[in-house]
Amino acid sequence: MAEQQYIMTKKGYEEAVEKLKYLQTVKRQEIVERIAEARSHGDLSENAEYDAARNEQAANEGEIVDLDYKIKNAVILEENNDKTTIHVGSKVRVYDEEMDEETVYEITGTTEANAMQNKISNESPVGAALLKHKVGDTVKVAAPDGEYKLIVKEII
Repeated sequence: MAEQQYIMTKKGYEEAVEKLKYLQTVKRQEIVERIAEARSHGDLSENAEYDAARNEQAANEGEIVDLDYKIKNAVILEENNDKTTIHVGSKVRVYDEEMDEETVYEITGTTEANAMQNKISNESPVGAALLKHKVGDTVKVAAPDGEYKLIVKEII
């Protein structure tokens, strides 16, 4: 069975490696220290602090496994300064006529996506719809609550 591949920019790959290193060293050790502290308080059966630390430990270990897998199966994209078409790594300014607003998105791989920073995955409805389009194109986005259109104003 073929491994799933994860598209990443060079910067995104480096950030993922740094985060993995942090989770494996700093955060893992902090959690171990909290568990040891909670254990020193006695009865573990009614120790909420111990339970919380163990749950955090499980979550951290799960994140380590997930991130390690993604890094090992990363496809690192070469930097591409082409501004004629939208690709992974592009920043694009779009206009939504229905909402009467402009938004700038950065198209990233799934591991780099961050909605709060307008970094959208190439696999998201908007990201997938924008790929390979040019300035001036009207792009149809299939969203869960219906289709809408974005006009590509600029590839930054």
